[in-house]
Amino acid sequence: MFERFQVFFHNLTADRPKNSFAPDDPRIAVAALCMQVMEADGQIKDSEKKRLRKLLKEQYGLDRKQLDALIAAGQEAESSAVDYYRFTSDLKRHLNSEQRVELIGILWDIVYADGERSEMEDDAIWRIAELLGISARERIQKRQEAARRVTDVTVVQDDAD
Repeated sequence: MFERFQVFFHNLTADRPKNSFAPDDPRIAVAALCMQVMEADGQIKDSEKKRLRKLLKEQYGLDRKQLDALIAAGQEAESSAVDYYRFTSDLKRHLNSEQRVELIGILWDIVYADGERSEMEDDAIWRIAELLGISARERIQKRQEAARRVTDVTVVQDDAD
C-alpha cells in the first residue's frame, strides 16, 4: 500500500517541470501584485521590468530559469485576477506583518524604478496595503524610503559624471 502512495505522488509531479511553481505558492501572488502595480499607470517600462526581476531574484534566491518561471506564473495569475483580494488574502495567510510591510516596500521600489510615481500607482499600493492590514504610516514610510533610494542613486550617478 505504501508503494501505491509513492507511485501516486510521483505521478502527480512527474510531468511538472522542476522550475514550475504550485498555484498556491505565495511567490506567485507577490509576482502578480508587482505586475498589477507595474500596470497601474497604463505603461510598463523596461526599468520596471528590470527592477522586478532584480527584486524577485534577490528576495527568493532564484536562478534565471526559476525567475522566468515565477514571472510567467505571476503574469498568468495576474491576467486572470479581477482584483487584489485574491492575492492579498493568500499572502496574509503566508506572510507575517514584517514581511507584508516589506512587500509594500518592494512595490514602491517597482513604482520608483522609472523615476516617476503616478496617482494610479499610489492608489494601487494604497488598496493592496489596506487589504494586507498595513497602516497608512507604514505605507507612507516605505514610499519615502523608496523615493530616498531613487534620489540617492541619482545623486551618485550625477557625481560620477
